[in-house]
Amino acid sequence: MADKEIRRILSDGDGVLSMVPTWVPRPFNKPGKRIRLHPDDYFAMGMDRGAIVERWFSSITHVETAGAEPNEGMSYVNVDDNIESKILFKDFVDELGADLIGDELMERFGTWPMYAKFYDYMQPLFHHIHHGEEACKRYGDVKPKHEHYYFPKQYNQHLGEMPITYFGFDPSVSREEVKERLRSYTKHDGRITELSRAFRMELDTGWYTPAGVLHAPGSLCTYEPQWNSDVMAMWENVVNGEVFGYDSLSGYIPEADKENLDAIIDVADWELNTCTDYRERFFRRPVLESEGEGFKQMWIAYGNDYIGAKQLVVEPGHSVVIKDNAAYGCIVIQGYG
Repeated sequence: MADKEIRRILSDGDGVLSMVPTWVPRPFNKPGKRIRLHPDDYFAMGMDRGAIVERWFSSITHVETAGAEPNEGMSYVNVDDNIESKILFKDFVDELGADLIGDELMERFGTWPMYAKFYDYMQPLFHHIHHGEEACKRYGDVKPKHEHYYFPKQYNQHLGEMPITYFGFDPSVSREEVKERLRSYTKHDGRITELSRAFRMELDTGWYTPAGVLHAPGSLCTYEPQWNSDVMAMWENVVNGEVFGYDSLSGYIPEADKENLDAIIDVADWELNTCTDYRERFFRRPVLESEGEGFKQMWIAYGNDYIGAKQLVVEPGHSVVIKDNAAYGCIVIQGYG
């Protein structure tokens, strides 16, 4: 796509790019059916791919799922309401660089470094990990995935089957105890969450989850701004009757270390996984950012070096001009105007 055409599209939108919805299927779990997709369309990407359970926003990240299409997970810009005219958001980032996302992001990361999603599973997910910073440095082409959760009441008309999330391990748990559970990965149900700790999720609140921390998300529909990555390893081998193979545990580990449980455990940040003040450090209630006549804006993702998000509420019959110091993705979830 020519630079001139891309600049014209950005100019015609007064600096705003309208995105085509990006739907992501997964071959596990069951859809919560809260992401406002037509009931007939949950298997629209093929029965072999599984149900659509996620919607991604402002993404230049490819889905790391077997069978995914070349650009699956990546956002497209809506040019003229004709789906055939759509253009990859990544093309805009590559062509416009700092003119689109600002000098700081380009200088620090060389690209747009994050995306967000709606996560919508009926059942809780497996206890899994996104490789920590040090592990990513060791393995070169693996990027850490820091993520933040927020549970919007507008997308949770039901709470799923278990709105409880496990984080890390109880502080009393040792590495050897975890290793013993992983040793049984191909033999029987390891029940690794018996070593973890869980919290019931609360609507209109959230949690920050750094890369390197084990987590088994509960069944709430979740808004997740996160770092550009889709890598993970599953430390739980049986979940809701589904059985996961050893490759799910050893993924992204060099071939020579795939049977080395110490190498597998070393992708975790042990201090964060077992800290005694986990809730105090990582639970997030909304924090007021600004308010005025007919509006209120809250920080809903904050307190980390990677990602942030705000929620803006404008009351009926009012208007407000909001200015921010950085490029961002935005979704309107209620109302019109």
